[in-house]
Amino acid sequence: MSVEAGPNVGLRGLAQVGRLTSLAWDVGRLMFRRPFQIRELIQQCWFFASVTILPTALVSIPFGAVIALQLGSLTQQIGAQSFIGAASALAIVQQASPLITALLVAGAGGSAMCADIGARKIREEIDAMEVLGVNPIQRLIVPRVLAAMIVATLLNGLVSVVGVCGGYFFNVVMQGGTPGAYLASFNALAQLPDLWISEIKAVVYGFVAGIVAAYRGLNPSSGPKGVGEAVNQTVVITFLLLFLINVVITGIYLQVVPPKGM
Repeated sequence: MSVEAGPNVGLRGLAQVGRLTSLAWDVGRLMFRRPFQIRELIQQCWFFASVTILPTALVSIPFGAVIALQLGSLTQQIGAQSFIGAASALAIVQQASPLITALLVAGAGGSAMCADIGARKIREEIDAMEVLGVNPIQRLIVPRVLAAMIVATLLNGLVSVVGVCGGYFFNVVMQGGTPGAYLASFNALAQLPDLWISEIKAVVYGFVAGIVAAYRGLNPSSGPKGVGEAVNQTVVITFLLLFLINVVITGIYLQVVPPKGM
């Protein structure tokens, strides 16, 4: 019995991956087809922003402070205090900002999105839409995924600004760094592609968070308990995928874009 369970679990996992990929393909294909749900998109953008903007700003301040303090201590030990501005700013812009944004979009907005779609599913609203000839993916899923991508991109910019300002404050005020050295090192080593890759990561993370939330919401177990389990699974699966995707995108970026000055 245990010998047969392994292949069955593997096949079920592959089936889940296939259905998730199929949903992502359908959403990407329907994004550019009419009718466009403009009103639903605006409402979902406002909803995602309302539940994520304050936690994102509050998290980015201590996150930037931790990076600045840790890197400041490390650069003092190795005698490279002049590079603290570039090191902390690049760490925040390239890595911290997209991940903070994605985790909050997935944890706050994605979980609420999954709960909403799951509730519609168990109330058979999704089935009723299909009977009426309305495509539920185009009507419900596409605006929510687009909203997650748009809000993630905007929040990423907010986190970058707040994180860099927080790192500057803690390095200059608490560690006795000089403002000129902080800004000069940042200007010397940072480049525009660092900001572009940060925004690209935010868009991809928002898309993945929206797809996973939509998929789990469309496929809950029976009853309200199944919706709650789907919400928990949404957060866990999204976090795992985001860190994996971050490794891939960062590796490609470091190979394609040469460091400044080389």
